[in-house]
Amino acid sequence: MEEKTTELDLKGEVCPFTFVKTKLQLEQMESGDVLTVIFDHAPAIGNVPKSVRNEGHTVLGIDHIAANLWKVHIKKV
Repeated sequence: MEEKTTELDLKGEVCPFTFVKTKLQLEQMESGDVLTVIFDHAPAIGNVPKSVRNEGHTVLGIDHIAANLWKVHIKKV
C-alpha cells in the first residue's frame, strides 16, 4: 500500500484552530499517510507538533521555508 501525501494550507489561522483543523484533516486520512501543514502563525510550530504527538502521530520534520512560514510533516498512525 502506497502512502498518500496531503497538503493543508493554514496560513492566516491561529491557535487553537491550527491544531483543530490539522486534527480534522488527519481523521479523514488513512494510517501511514503523510500530512504536510503550512503555517504562518509562529506559536503553531510548537503547539501543533506537540499536540499531534500526544495523539500518537509521528512528526517527520519541520521546514522553515520563509520568514514566518513553516511546513510541518506528520505521518498518521
